[in-house]
Amino acid sequence: MLRWWIAGLLFLSTVINYIDRQALSAVAPVITRELSLSPIEYSNILTAFLAAYTVMYVGSGFLVDRLGTRVSLALFMAWWSIANMLHAFAQGVWSLGLFRFLLGMGESGNYMAAFKAVSEWYPAKERAFVNGLIQAGGTVGAAIAIPTVAVINENYGWRPAFIATGALGLIWLAAWLYFYYPPSEHPRISAAEQAIVPAPVSAATEKAPWTALLGYPQTWGLLLSRFLSDPVWWFYLFWLPKYMVENRGFTMLEMAALTWLPYVTADAGALLGGWISGQLVARGWETLKARRITMLPFALLMPLSLLVNHVSAKWALVLIGVITFAHMGWKSNQATLTNDIYPRHLVGTASGMLAFGNGLGGTLFTWSTGYIVQWFGYETIFVIMSVLHPISYLMVARLVRQPLKGA
Repeated sequence: MLRWWIAGLLFLSTVINYIDRQALSAVAPVITRELSLSPIEYSNILTAFLAAYTVMYVGSGFLVDRLGTRVSLALFMAWWSIANMLHAFAQGVWSLGLFRFLLGMGESGNYMAAFKAVSEWYPAKERAFVNGLIQAGGTVGAAIAIPTVAVINENYGWRPAFIATGALGLIWLAAWLYFYYPPSEHPRISAAEQAIVPAPVSAATEKAPWTALLGYPQTWGLLLSRFLSDPVWWFYLFWLPKYMVENRGFTMLEMAALTWLPYVTADAGALLGGWISGQLVARGWETLKARRITMLPFALLMPLSLLVNHVSAKWALVLIGVITFAHMGWKSNQATLTNDIYPRHLVGTASGMLAFGNGLGGTLFTWSTGYIVQWFGYETIFVIMSVLHPISYLMVARLVRQPLKGA
C-alpha cells in the first residue's frame, strides 16, 4: 500500500503545480485590464512561461536521472512555489513575464520526476492508472484554482492570491521528504510490496547513452504527437477564463462559478483513459496496442472544437468539457507510452526529450494565439484545434509500434 501513498503525493504535487500555473489565468481579465496588457502582450507573458518550461523539460529530465526522484522533485517544488509568490510583485509586462519565466523553469520538472517515480514503483498493469491519476491532478488543480483565486481576488485583490497559492508547495515538501524513497532504499516498504515493484536498475545500466534515443522512430512518433496535440490543452488552460469573460459575456463571478467544470471533465477523462488501457493490459492485450486502441476514440472526439464558437455560451462550455475530457483520456495513455517504451534508467531523460515536443508546440501555439485573436478572432483557433489530435494519432499509429530493448 505504500506505493499508493506515493501515488497520492504525486497527485497532490500536480494539483499544486496546476494551481500555481492557473492562478494567472483565473485573474487574467483583471490583470490585463489593470496593467493595460493587450492580447499580444498577454500571449507574450504566457510564452515566457512556456519557453522556460520547454527548455527545462530536457534539463529537468537530466537532473531527475542524476539526482534521483526524491531530491529533484523537492528542488523543483521549492523553486516554482517561490516563483509563483513573486507574481504578487509584478508591475507590468516585463516583470510579470520574468516571474512567469521563473515559474516555467521549475514546473516542468514535476512531470519528469513523476514519470521516473512511476517507473520505479509500479508494474505495467498499474502504470496507466497512476499516470492518469497524475494527469488528473493537473485538472483538479486547474478546477480548484479558478474559484479559489477568483474569491481571493474578490476579497483581497489579485496579489495575495499568488502568495497564498505559492505557499501550498512549501507545505507539501515536508510530506514528500518523509514518504518518498526508491523501493530498494525505502525504510517502510513491506516484503509483499517489494515483490510487486520493478527490480532496481543496476549502476552499470545507468550509464547507457541517452543520445541514442534520437535514432528510434518511437522517439519521433511521440515527439511529433506531443507537438501537435498538447497545444489544445494549453489553450484551454490559459485562455478559457479570458475567452468566456471577454467573448462570451461571462462576468467574473460567472467565470468563477462555471469555468472550472471543463477541468473536472478532464479529470474524469484522465482516470477513465488510464483505467481502460490498464484493463486491456490486465486481460492479456499487448501493452502498446492497448494504449493505441484506447487513444483512438478520444482523438475522434476532438473535431467538436469546430462547434464551440457557434453555440450559446453555456453550450460552448459543455462542448469544451467534452473536449477536455477527450484530451486527458488521450493524454494519460500518451504519457504512459514513455514508461512502456523506454528502459527505466532513461525514463527521466526520455520524458524530458519527448516533453520538449509538447512544450515547443504549446509555446508556438500560445505565442501565435495572441496575434490570431487580435487580428482574426477565436474562430481560427478552434478550426486549427479540431484536427490536431487525429493527425497526432496517425503519428503514434505509424511510428510507435514496439518498446526498446530493455524496457
